Amino acid sequence: MKLVITKVNNKGYIRMKKLCSTFALLLFCLTTYAADQFVTFRKADGAFQIIGSGKVVNILLDEKDQKGIRIAVNNLIEDFNRVCGMKPQLLKNTSSENCIIVGSLESTYIKQLIKAKKLDKKQLENKNEKFIITTVNNPLQGVEKAVVIAGSDRRGTIYGVYELAEQMGVSPWYWWMDVPVVKQTEAYVMPGVYTDGEPAVKYRGIFLNDEAPCLTGWVKQHYGTDFGGHRFYSDVFELILRLKGNFLWPAMWSWAFYGDDPLNSKTADEMGVVISTSHHEPMARNHQEWTRKRNEHGAWNYATNKKVLDQFFQEGIERMKNTEDVVTIGMRGDGDAAMSDATNVKLLETVVENQRKIIQNVTGKPAKETPQVWALYKEVLDYYDKGMRVPDDVIMLLCDDNWGNVCRLPAEKERNRPGGWGLYYHVDYVGAPRNTKWLNVTPIQGMWEQLHLAYEYGVEKLWVLNVGDLKPMEYPITLFLDMAWNPDAYTAENFMKHPRKFCAQAFGEEQADEAARILNLYSKYNGRVTPEMLDAKTYNLETGEWKQVADDYTRLEAEALRQYMSLASEYRDAYKQLLLFPVQAMSNLYEMYYAQAMNHKLYAENNPMANHWANQVEKCFARDKALSYDYNNVMADGKWKNMMIQKHIGYTIWNDNFPADKLPEVFRIAEPEKAVGGYVFTGKDGYVAMEAEHFFENKAPQGTEWKIIPDMGRFLSAVTLMPYTSPVNGASLSYKMTLPLEAKGMKTVKVIVVVKSTLAFQDVKGHKYTVGFRGGNEETVNFNHNLNELPENVYSVFYPTVARRVIEKEVTLELPVSEDGTYILDFKPLNPAVVLEKIVIDCGGYKKSYLYMNESSCERRQ
Repeated sequence: MKLVITKVNNKGYIRMKKLCSTFALLLFCLTTYAADQFVTFRKADGAFQIIGSGKVVNILLDEKDQKGIRIAVNNLIEDFNRVCGMKPQLLKNTSSENCIIVGSLESTYIKQLIKAKKLDKKQLENKNEKFIITTVNNPLQGVEKAVVIAGSDRRGTIYGVYELAEQMGVSPWYWWMDVPVVKQTEAYVMPGVYTDGEPAVKYRGIFLNDEAPCLTGWVKQHYGTDFGGHRFYSDVFELILRLKGNFLWPAMWSWAFYGDDPLNSKTADEMGVVISTSHHEPMARNHQEWTRKRNEHGAWNYATNKKVLDQFFQEGIERMKNTEDVVTIGMRGDGDAAMSDATNVKLLETVVENQRKIIQNVTGKPAKETPQVWALYKEVLDYYDKGMRVPDDVIMLLCDDNWGNVCRLPAEKERNRPGGWGLYYHVDYVGAPRNTKWLNVTPIQGMWEQLHLAYEYGVEKLWVLNVGDLKPMEYPITLFLDMAWNPDAYTAENFMKHPRKFCAQAFGEEQADEAARILNLYSKYNGRVTPEMLDAKTYNLETGEWKQVADDYTRLEAEALRQYMSLASEYRDAYKQLLLFPVQAMSNLYEMYYAQAMNHKLYAENNPMANHWANQVEKCFARDKALSYDYNNVMADGKWKNMMIQKHIGYTIWNDNFPADKLPEVFRIAEPEKAVGGYVFTGKDGYVAMEAEHFFENKAPQGTEWKIIPDMGRFLSAVTLMPYTSPVNGASLSYKMTLPLEAKGMKTVKVIVVVKSTLAFQDVKGHKYTVGFRGGNEETVNFNHNLNELPENVYSVFYPTVARRVIEKEVTLELPVSEDGTYILDFKPLNPAVVLEKIVIDCGGYKKSYLYMNESSCERRQ
């Protein structure tokens, strides 16, 4: 018998045939998220024992293989110790004992296995970052059996090593989130061939940003340095590699990755992590390297200081020329700002031309052989829109609006450029209208939908995520990097399995469902409005909306605390970091601002109960500090001290420089001692409020489908036509209703349409939809033509809208004659990726509401 690999693709899909004279058996390994589970903790037929009988299997590694592999194997040795309390020995030469053989295609032992036809070289040759894990009989002379981890290259091998560790029970977040490792006395590797395929996105990583005061304070406490040194970064690199990432933009507010510690770059290169520099740090130079010597360097101005800047750039390339680093080209202003008020295309073209000459001269090879990226961030996109282009080998890095909405995507004719397209995405942001740095405020659905959109439009060369201080962004980092590996694995139907898998790994299968539910809800709730933007006026107090949302958080906090108390003690630190602290902290913040709203209302009414609510504000403000103190000083025995010291109460604009959180203003009175199609709505109280998924009927062009995205946005869900690259002609959603009594005799009504704050990525003139009652007039609405950063829009329209994540448009529609008293409203998208969230028919009774009123009564009629 022999194994024949018949098909492999980038989704971790392998088909194998076991051939014999009488039959053929088809086996395959297929999973949505990773290689199939091949580690078992119970003895099974044909399984290879790696832990048991008081010993562990040793590891054979070619000493001449790349150092990053050796580092990963050393970590695997420690992982064995975490699992069973024993460390394998690292074998330097072949022996007669069964073992784990680890190596890339450069390894002497892997070459021997290929030559002996124990491994099929075709499964790894010319592949990118791919591993194969399999059990081989008689792999080497005298060895009866071995588990082989073979990689197409060093990172493929490293990912295979960490795949084994993860399946043994060591989470990628074992250190960075204190996820406990379940102890085992036995472990086996099942027979078969296992892989995770090749990554869909070539460069996949994170950006440490806005790192003061939290990350800088924690590093000072934990590593004793005033900067991120190689000991800190080696821990970050290990996390990135365990998550199957390969890329980093290092922190740059007050640190200089290349300049602070020469071992930083060396450590990254040895471990296998590709370093680049952020959107405003060209030519492998950290901006701090300029600002610290600004008096010596002169102005950051290429028009007036070319000679000094060229020398500065040259030194950067000389320093990184023998690494895999990706060079950022172009130029912005001094710091994270525009280069000038005018869009001087000619000057920037000259900058890029000269930078590429420097790259060629320093490396001694054509510039196109050194990977480069041009970030179209903020004002730089204007240069592109005005016709500036860079050579085809350069990666074009597109960006979101800092709030999770992709600003621009390549047209079909642009997608095949050799350099490819990338995406810079945010879950942390410092800027208008307010910073978002304190907690994870990114809804799972929102990130999935926009990353899916970007990938569908051919953005697959580089994905980098702004994660701020790294913590507390553990979950969005994982989702982002998992999607970067295989975006096609995640659909509207299954993507919510991802948080469940994450929670199962962290807290166990029995706790996974509830933990994932809480993770989903807190991400959804926090996405409604960030803590920095929340205030007493956010929600409508009169309608009961404020109490409803505060109660939502209170209930969620109780549920999270209940689960926390049910956990074994070793899981509690991890649970607190991922779920309990953010839920408690945000619930407390909602309670505080609700109390402030009540205080102001009752004070205006001269009601003495205003004082009770003033007391509540003060208690919540104090509890905020207590929660943070516990995170910093008590949880995990103070391991994360200073990581939760970010200011978040008291913003009025994004760059407020208040020294500490500010108690909200209160007043006191002196006293004497919460199916698809067929829904029909019934209006009441002067309005009809309808959730997007409760449509009466829908029409979709051939090859498309209306998709319900649960929990997207502020309401029940959202509905959008997919795939996004297909024409929308003929698509519609229809809503049937009986209008309230107040509509009798009315000839027109107001209709409020709420859609997601999608930007004009396809047509800068704006995206459109139509809405109208059947038999009446139909209005065309251009809903995002002014969502841009032009001076007349940036602060008045753009930032206020995107920060609230929805676009509300109101139209006046004619009421046609209805014989049976019912009406049908048709909604038709005219561009792709129009995401509908809610519709309200206002017959005079609608009251302004952040959640656009509670949904009206409806029933399904089939």
